[in-house]
Amino acid sequence: MKSPVLKKHLSLWGALLTLVVASIAFAASDVDLQKSPEVSGTAEGKVNMPKQQEKMALNYVNQPPLIPHSIDGYQISRNTNRCLQCHGVEHYRTTGAPRVSPTHFMDSDGKVLGEVSPRRYFCLQCHVPQTDAAPIVGNNFKPMPGFGH
Repeated sequence: MKSPVLKKHLSLWGALLTLVVASIAFAASDVDLQKSPEVSGTAEGKVNMPKQQEKMALNYVNQPPLIPHSIDGYQISRNTNRCLQCHGVEHYRTTGAPRVSPTHFMDSDGKVLGEVSPRRYFCLQCHVPQTDAAPIVGNNFKPMPGFGH
């Protein structure tokens, strides 16, 4: 007969295992990341993200560059990446978009790959659209000297 504490622990581990399996299944599925709350605006209205903006100053060393245009409707899945249609090495010269950094073609061991590394493929993990939206949460962050606006 199992003790109540053991039953509770087994139940918690079962729930955790279910979450892990569901997360893996979700990550492996062909889910399109078309909109996220950060770029879609709020119920009160959309944030101002013109097609082209002046690039905002970076706030710290090695900060990923901000996206100076709207990304509403962009698809990024395991099969397609809308960002690379303009920023990829095959297209940046004709589109005028900045080319994907060479660091995005290296694996975790520093080996240079022929394509964008899987760990760098999902652009919105690091790059975010710049907006004139008010902060959601108060913040007292100060840019490093020389990086501020």
